Amino acid sequence: MPTDVVMPQMGESIAEGTIVRWIKKVGDAVERDEPLFEISTDKVDAEIPSPVAGVVSEIRAREGETVLVNSVVAVIVPAGFAAASTNPSSPMAPATEAPHQKPGLVVAPAPGPIRSQGHGGPGAVERTGESLEESIRRRSSPLVRKIAKEQGVDISRIHGTGIAGRVTKNDILGFIGGTGRSAPARPAPSGQAYGAGLAGEVVPMSVMRKRIADHMIASRRASAHVHSVFEVNFGRVAEIRGAKKAEYERAGAKLTYLSFIVKAAVHALRAVPIVNASVEGENIAYHTDVNVGIAVALDGGLIVPVVKKADEKNLQGLSRAIADLAARARNKQLKPDEVSGGTFTITNPGVFGALFGMPIINQPQVAILGVGHIEKRPVVIDDKIAIRPMAYLSLGYDHRIIDGAVADEFMSHVKHELENWDPNQA
Repeated sequence: MPTDVVMPQMGESIAEGTIVRWIKKVGDAVERDEPLFEISTDKVDAEIPSPVAGVVSEIRAREGETVLVNSVVAVIVPAGFAAASTNPSSPMAPATEAPHQKPGLVVAPAPGPIRSQGHGGPGAVERTGESLEESIRRRSSPLVRKIAKEQGVDISRIHGTGIAGRVTKNDILGFIGGTGRSAPARPAPSGQAYGAGLAGEVVPMSVMRKRIADHMIASRRASAHVHSVFEVNFGRVAEIRGAKKAEYERAGAKLTYLSFIVKAAVHALRAVPIVNASVEGENIAYHTDVNVGIAVALDGGLIVPVVKKADEKNLQGLSRAIADLAARARNKQLKPDEVSGGTFTITNPGVFGALFGMPIINQPQVAILGVGHIEKRPVVIDDKIAIRPMAYLSLGYDHRIIDGAVADEFMSHVKHELENWDPNQA
């Protein structure tokens, strides 16, 4: 019998997901638990395994399409079973294939006729019998609905410039900006990139790239960003790391400078708890747990897996957790709860050689620590010039919640611990 493949719910708050790519195509054989397609949600990117072994007979959602959780996106039939798309009596087989349909893509007939949507502006459509709430959800992304809720905007009043009248982020931001109408669409000139007639290629943003852009813009709009930079002498840490590195490797843990930095930050968060807080409307939530997010660079983007209850782990436990999360992030094996619940974030642009960065806060958190490149530099110690491994650490913080003195107190704790590391912690 055919088996429906549905869009999984990757977390309690997730209502929809975007098909990034189909790993298997119509007619391909697939084994149980073999990757079938890749999705992107507000929480995590993941490869979704096949629920059964068989042959892919239908694909009902195109790459780039966002569908609701539990919607059927594909059908798998047992090997040797006649594909539903080739059975004339099958209710799922379309009478004819649309000229624009992609090869191998079998799409179910439209659920019903559509009619003009009077309140949605030109280009907007609404299915017969569809409620206003259903229409708004179909015509907008989770980010657009979030912005609308925060700003008290009725999405039905906005002219959507996207496909089928879909309200884009630019539409709602243009509406909020007081223009009285949404931002106009700007199609690319044929055969050339945006700009003053410059030759090139125009390609759409990936789903991950769009989500990063949306989150960064939302953070800059929400928080009053201020940054503080401290220079740290890593000479003491380098000595201890050199002495303990082989021991850690034998135990299956990679002892990196980042492990020391995370441990020092955890202690500083306990000493200055407001940095471990988050903003909830007009309230400040002080968190009991210290959950540290570690930014991991991926091809075409980044993701922030979270070390839960980092304050309960010793240096070796932190080293293992950081390496494990980073490896599984790059292999798209993270679970939804491993990229949520963070209370503080650390990002490491220094791994690429940057002296320091001015990172954007990971909402709804109130601070983020940036780690610069650790390199040997001449410094003055006891009135003498010495060579030491030095680095700049920068703290980006929300000035609505954290004052400069508090931010510098936090950074002083981090600096002092790294420069005077107790070997008993290693």
